[in-house]
Amino acid sequence: MIQNQHKLLALTFLLWSCGGGSNSGNQETSSSETTPAATEADPLKNKGIGPVKSVTLGQLDQEMADQGKLVYETMCSACHKVDKKFIGPAPMGIFERRSPEWIMNMILNPDVMTQSDPIAMQLLIEANGAPMANQNLTEEQARQVLEYFRTL
Repeated sequence: MIQNQHKLLALTFLLWSCGGGSNSGNQETSSSETTPAATEADPLKNKGIGPVKSVTLGQLDQEMADQGKLVYETMCSACHKVDKKFIGPAPMGIFERRSPEWIMNMILNPDVMTQSDPIAMQLLIEANGAPMANQNLTEEQARQVLEYFRTL
């Protein structure tokens, strides 16, 4: 029983310490449009928490995807490998698992996402408490990375 209490205390501390601190700027702190139960049942309906409310994917923009590949290779590849889980999940096949809005909000707002979004919270646990680094990308850069992910 004491061991279980210690494990629970350690897990609580780990999650609290990896939370990223205060919420600053104009980031949102509550999920919109979907409830946690609905998003857990269908993760493709979860748009995440952040500035991106809607993304329309039309025909692939190869120039944007090329720019996104450069951003990904520079800012993301230390923790994400294209076709296999590394520190973070692989982006290959991401559109089968997540909505475009969720992907962009995770890129732009990882601190709040890992504190409040049920999917991001689970990913944090799967990554052994290693939070996704906020690379401070612009929405344009995040959209470029999203477009690159469409080519994988």
